[in-house]
Amino acid sequence: MVWQQKTKAVVMLNRIVEKESVKCAQYWPTKDDREMLFKETGFSVKFLSEDVKSYYTVHLLQLGNTRTGETRTISHFHYTTWPDFGVPESPASFLNFLFKVRESGSLNPEHGPAVIHCSAGIGRSGTFSLVDSCLVLIEKGDNINIKQLLLNMRKYRMGLIQTPDQLRFSYMTIIEGAKFIKGDSSIQKRWKELSKEDVCPVFDHSPTKIMTEKYNGNRIGLEEEKLTGDRYSGLSSKTQEALEESSESALRKRLREDRKASTAQKVQQMKQRLSETERKRKSLPNFKKKNKQRNKNFL
Repeated sequence: MVWQQKTKAVVMLNRIVEKESVKCAQYWPTKDDREMLFKETGFSVKFLSEDVKSYYTVHLLQLGNTRTGETRTISHFHYTTWPDFGVPESPASFLNFLFKVRESGSLNPEHGPAVIHCSAGIGRSGTFSLVDSCLVLIEKGDNINIKQLLLNMRKYRMGLIQTPDQLRFSYMTIIEGAKFIKGDSSIQKRWKELSKEDVCPVFDHSPTKIMTEKYNGNRIGLEEEKLTGDRYSGLSSKTQEALEESSESALRKRLREDRKASTAQKVQQMKQRLSETERKRKSLPNFKKKNKQRNKNFL
């Protein structure tokens, strides 16, 4: 698939083993192994280099066609601290990782589609895809409906985003990313405070200006100082309001679910107490009868 689609990047969001269960195969070589040969498909994968961060690792690999001798360089982005059915520790760390993928140029239109996977391919992969898609639309200046976009994506991949926490995290990250695209200079400081895994991705550009080169066919300039260009004037007020309303709606829904769960638990406890009381009541005549018989025998 990677070869056929001319993929430049593979984004892996799970670990090989999670909760003592193997989640996926070790399909790339380590710096100790150096090379893996897949004779049945006629491909080889060579280890070129790796860049290890506190919460992700980037591998540079060489994919070779053993039949033709052709080789291609593949970037393997591995997020190593995202728990299954859970969310990253903060939007900051996730966005750092996402922008690292974009910065590599692997998502440029001249390359094939990136391969994004986790263990099941719906929870963590769905979160990554939703956030990335929304930020691309926001950068273009479009108003977005996050819920509708997710529903449309689910037509192609059923069950994308598995838990309320993952959906809520997606909203939070989209808002943070939108502010970053808008050029909010306070976001960089907040990211450093929010992200305990790593302070900020390493960029080759000057500290006053951060460039992500043509991600998904778009070129974005992000300055820590105020952006004055019309192109970077940011989100429309309608888009911001829609994002905030969507986030508040998700929060209200979660609170309703928590209240329902709490009420259900209390009802269950009441039923158990009533059941115990009923059992005691029914056993009382038998107890009196047995006690009366013992007294009679005693006399």
